[in-house]
Amino acid sequence: MLHIDLPTRDEIARLAAARAEGSVSIYLRTTPVTQETQASRIEFGNLLREAEQQLQAADFDKRQLARLMDPLRDLADDDEFWKFQANSLAVFATPDRTRTYRLANELTSMVQVADRFHLKPLLRARTFDHGAFVLSLSEHAVSLMRMYAGLPPEVIRVPDMPASAASAAGKSTLNDRTFTGRIHGSEGQNVRFAQYVRKVDAALRPVLAGQEVPLVLAATGRLADIFRQMNSYPNLLDGGITESPDRLAVHELAEKARPVLDAAYEAEIAAIRALYAERAGLGRATSDVAGAARAATFGAVDTLLVNIDSVVPGFVDDETGAVTFVDVDDAAAYGVVDEIAGRALAQGARVLGVRAEDLPEGEELAAILRYAL
Repeated sequence: MLHIDLPTRDEIARLAAARAEGSVSIYLRTTPVTQETQASRIEFGNLLREAEQQLQAADFDKRQLARLMDPLRDLADDDEFWKFQANSLAVFATPDRTRTYRLANELTSMVQVADRFHLKPLLRARTFDHGAFVLSLSEHAVSLMRMYAGLPPEVIRVPDMPASAASAAGKSTLNDRTFTGRIHGSEGQNVRFAQYVRKVDAALRPVLAGQEVPLVLAATGRLADIFRQMNSYPNLLDGGITESPDRLAVHELAEKARPVLDAAYEAEIAAIRALYAERAGLGRATSDVAGAARAATFGAVDTLLVNIDSVVPGFVDDETGAVTFVDVDDAAAYGVVDEIAGRALAQGARVLGVRAEDLPEGEELAAILRYAL
């Protein structure tokens, strides 16, 4: 069983909008191997002490500090909780509430304290969670699985999924005539395959409804073509596994899906970078933090890439978007780029958390604008 709590876009938007003194954001590298979680628990305790020290230095109310820290210490002591981890853990806490997310991504451990949550690393989980659904589809069998980075794939039970193309037609074999008497060669096979795919797609709909996870298709020949023509899931990747899935075990399908997923991500980032370069010549793109802050404040950001591994401390004016940078990242200051990302999200922008190598050299962000400012 996998232990992943991937936040939805709505959850991230709510976290971005939340404001409370003593908001603590913790990101921790963890392991799904229960016997090896002790090091993660020790590091979690160290991050708790760092958060507490920042709040004490800011003269945070002692009663509120106790309300904040007690549930976090309880979490640190919860043996059952630490048995079931993934590759990273995100914790967001205020004196009133604590939220946790177990993530497939390998994130850099850190703690941030401010009056709002630090969300850039969490955005990475939505941008590229290193996972996908894989649909194994052949004339003789069909199955759906969920894969994650560094974790074993999980076969998903799909109610009402046909067992094979023949069973979808209510037959023991496809080697007979169709209802209309058409020939039972390639034309008749297409009819049966279309009937099969319609039932597969119908069975998948309630399972995949509301999901934003990529779907990798493992199928060959005409059946692969028909599925792509009739599929209703919007996140089916263009690339797929072109070997016969009948010859591949579940772990082999996951291994072959990995380069398909990586290629799709690289193509997506490359397309955004190309559009950024095009729009920059028209005054509709910027990598300047102050300029992006003003654009995000006034709803001018269409697409935003942000570096998830760094923090630029400071403040962003609520009305004008003017940025004040500071040298000390204390309990008062917050991540300026993180705040820009939150404002862009609130205005309906597409926001992606990326690594430094995906950004213009030396920059913290790259913003494509809806209009020139």
